Amino acid sequence: MLDGQPFGSLKNGTYVYADRPTGRHQLQCDWDLFPGVTRQDVTLAAGRTYFFQARMSERAKKLMAAQAVGGLAGFAVGAAVTSGDGNTGPLDFVPLDAAAATVPMSEARLAE
Repeated sequence: MLDGQPFGSLKNGTYVYADRPTGRHQLQCDWDLFPGVTRQDVTLAAGRTYFFQARMSERAKKLMAAQAVGGLAGFAVGAAVTSGDGNTGPLDFVPLDAAAATVPMSEARLAE
C-alpha cells in the first residue's frame, strides 16, 4: 500500500511503482495471517525517482523459523516474543540508489 491505497501485489521477482506528488507518504505492507504491519514514512522531492527493495523483516524470519520448529504453537509463541520488535511487519523497505537498483529492476517484471 502507498498512503493507505493498494497499488500492486508484490511477489518475488516483481516490482510495483507509483507516481506520487512531492511530500510525505507512507509505504505499508501486510500479509494475510501475519501479526503485524510494516510502515515506512518517506518524503519525496520533485523530479526524483526512488527505489526500495522489499526484504523479509527479521521478525518474519524469526516467526517462520519458530513455525518450522514448533508448528502453529511455535508461530504463536514467536509472535508473542517478537511483538516488541522495531518493525512488527513482514517486510523491510530498503532504499536503493539508482545504480544499485539497475540490476534488480532489469531482472524483475511488473507485478499484476
